[in-house]
Amino acid sequence: MSNFEVTNLKVNYRKNPLGIDDLHPRLSWWISTEVRGFIQSAYQVQVANDPKFVSELIWDSEKVESDSNVHIEYAGPDLQSRTRYYYRVRAWNDQGKVSEWSEPAYWETALLSVKEWQAKWITAPLSNQENGAEPCDYIRTEFSIPDNVVSARVYATSLGLYRLYINGIPADNTLFNPGWTSYNNRLQYQTYDVTSLIAAGGNALGCILGNGWYKGYLAWEGKKDIFGNARAVLIQLHVTLSDGSEHIIVSDEKWRTSTGPLLMSELYHGETYDARLEKEGWSSPGFEDLKWQKTILKDRPKATLVAQENEPTRVIETIKPIAIITTPKGEHVLDMGQNMVGWVRFMVHAEAGTIVTLEHAEVLDREGNFYIGNLRSAKQTVTYVCRGGEEETFEPYLSFQGFRYVKVTGIPQDQLLEQFIGCVIHTDLEQTGKFNCSDELLNQLQHNILWGQKGNFLDIPTDCPQRDERLGWTGDAQVFIRTAAFNMNVVPFFEKWLKDLAADQEEDGRVPHVIPDVPAAGYGSAAWGDAAVICPWTLYQCYGDIRVLKTQYPSMKAWVEYIRVQGEDEYLWNTGFHFGDWLGLDAKENSYVGATLKELIATAFYAYSTELLAKTATVIGKPEDALKYEALHEKIVLAFRQEFVTPNGRVASPTQTAYTLALMFDLLEEKDRHRTAKMLADHIEENGVHLTTGFVGTPYLCLVLSRFGYTDLAYQLVLQKEYPSWLYSVIQGATTIWEHWDGIKQDGSFWSDDMNSYNHYAYGAIGDWLYRTAGGIELLEPGYKKIRIQPQIGDHLSWVDASLESVHGTIKVTWKKLNEASVEMQVLIPSNTTAEVMIPTMKQENILESGIPIEQVIGLSSVEQMPEGQKLIIGSGNYQFTYPMS
Repeated sequence: MSNFEVTNLKVNYRKNPLGIDDLHPRLSWWISTEVRGFIQSAYQVQVANDPKFVSELIWDSEKVESDSNVHIEYAGPDLQSRTRYYYRVRAWNDQGKVSEWSEPAYWETALLSVKEWQAKWITAPLSNQENGAEPCDYIRTEFSIPDNVVSARVYATSLGLYRLYINGIPADNTLFNPGWTSYNNRLQYQTYDVTSLIAAGGNALGCILGNGWYKGYLAWEGKKDIFGNARAVLIQLHVTLSDGSEHIIVSDEKWRTSTGPLLMSELYHGETYDARLEKEGWSSPGFEDLKWQKTILKDRPKATLVAQENEPTRVIETIKPIAIITTPKGEHVLDMGQNMVGWVRFMVHAEAGTIVTLEHAEVLDREGNFYIGNLRSAKQTVTYVCRGGEEETFEPYLSFQGFRYVKVTGIPQDQLLEQFIGCVIHTDLEQTGKFNCSDELLNQLQHNILWGQKGNFLDIPTDCPQRDERLGWTGDAQVFIRTAAFNMNVVPFFEKWLKDLAADQEEDGRVPHVIPDVPAAGYGSAAWGDAAVICPWTLYQCYGDIRVLKTQYPSMKAWVEYIRVQGEDEYLWNTGFHFGDWLGLDAKENSYVGATLKELIATAFYAYSTELLAKTATVIGKPEDALKYEALHEKIVLAFRQEFVTPNGRVASPTQTAYTLALMFDLLEEKDRHRTAKMLADHIEENGVHLTTGFVGTPYLCLVLSRFGYTDLAYQLVLQKEYPSWLYSVIQGATTIWEHWDGIKQDGSFWSDDMNSYNHYAYGAIGDWLYRTAGGIELLEPGYKKIRIQPQIGDHLSWVDASLESVHGTIKVTWKKLNEASVEMQVLIPSNTTAEVMIPTMKQENILESGIPIEQVIGLSSVEQMPEGQKLIIGSGNYQFTYPMS
């Protein structure tokens, strides 16, 4: 028996995914062992149609000499549609010992050819829309199954949002399907395992269909029907019986439709539901639907259909209100204790016709009254009309709200606290990172960063979840993606979004400001469009997955080429519209744009994206492109220096953001970098240890300070309590990240009604620095195949506990000061990786590991003295180092 085992099998980052259309899915696994220094020398993958592997194998990789345990592509015979594939893995260590076979895992394919779609697009007659209102459509059919059911799958999608029911029961617990994509180019469909819901005899299938992103209001101009003006649904059910036969039920013109109790559903405005209009049993067999109208066919191509790519959206957790507030105006308001995204589930016992109204808000004003000014035109209101009789329970169907406070009318105050539950909704992403430390305000900041990500990662990375916006702003996504990849497994989420970015990219390469594209938002800004390059590269760095680079490379290249042809000088970007250092604190009065020259920012990002494009070309095997863009990058850097750096080496735009970008992107000559870093540090100190940066400069500020030896100043910035600072909002009671440093001013007034979200993750990008610098978890090779452990401790914290579940396994660093003179650092390195651990002491003999002199440590391969201390190369395993502070 070996002392290691293969565990945590995943396909395309997911456990046992249902309904994928990837013809070459990527397989990954972990190695679990207590042995230090484990390195895999070989692996074997087997794929079969049964979980016991007693039938003939579909694919056997046989023994492959490799230390790779992530992103192993299936290389067997062509996959078949609607088929479950079981796989198992075993591995060899570097002594030639082999593990037992892993427990089997599986993936299941969806419809791999558009020709397999027999269903027809159906829609409700326009007469369902009365007096300009748009009640949701209720659509149904009945069918009979003659024998025992072995398996049943539904493949479904819609133009709009839909909820699917089988025999009166929801098909599953997912929400907001089919999600938001570039609908006219790529439309996701979902796969449902409904085997347990189908019975021999009569059955019914129904769905509720609403506007959603496809047809509802989007952005701030009051416009709707952005992607189309008619809702529709496409449903195909396959039922396999015990005798091997198959029954297929498809949407067609024979299905029936009507309106129902859901009279209005809009993502911005909420829902109106009249329970007196409920049609009991409408999605169950035997319901009388003769008065319902026939559906009509819609001409819509199916070639754009793709199987669900990212994780679904669900109710992830529930929270109870912490208090009932009676405001100075006498209104009854629930305090959920957390700025959240989702909806409220409530119970009510009242007479028929009683109207219950829930309004949602993020904050109270300085008098303590309910405040909705920052919602702009979004109503965020749920109206429920009681049917009367017994106790009723309601929660919304096809809309979500961003809120902490809920103003309730129609229910007595004494019933409020126990009758309401907050349902937290977001894309069901696996949490992979944790950060805790000795400073409780900093822990709250990390909490706020995480909750900002929860609230704004709802199918796409949005900028805010409450006002009439909620769009996939590219700039916000690219500045936050590295932090996001610490907190959660975000690859499928961003892969899907980046494919939409490529689909919405114009022929000339320009990238819309928001993805999916909403024309009102515009296109082509530096630091926003650069998401096309920065996001794929970041995913590759964090997860080691080359496929995302290969998939996005045409988009990445098109963006850089778009920049190159702008203006008269192909090496400077000094034309077009740019957001600049958005919301920078050094902006002129009544301006959103910081003082840093827009042309400097644009050219800096031009250089950065070109550099990343050249690196990408090298990684994916395009040497000619690599040479081309390396040369272009050199010329852009030279042009940057000639245009924005004085002959004496001073950055011409003396702002924190200008200094930060020039240093972060290596745009200065080596001789000028440390002086510029000192100028940046001086600028911060002259401002009383306060930042002046906006969206562009803030994410890199502390990283640059630490890189150039100013970690102590970075700690002071991060721990600064006075405005402007990260902790200012924490002290003000924030539970998510604010859009503005002074979203609530020190006197309790608001920055503005105009654009003032209290759940806006961009400034949460400081989480990257928390993990990498305070926690000391850094990658040396993509996917953390090789890791650097180097926490920069300083005088400000007494302990930090940081961890990351990488694609190879859990990386964990816990350090604490034992006293004023010594530190204990516990390190966990996952199997099949190695780590470089930096210990800041000049004497090797001062380092102990679990009480043992360092030279006797099992798992240690080398020690090297460096200018900053001792560099230890270790293999996988648990280690406990103690060493002096200096």
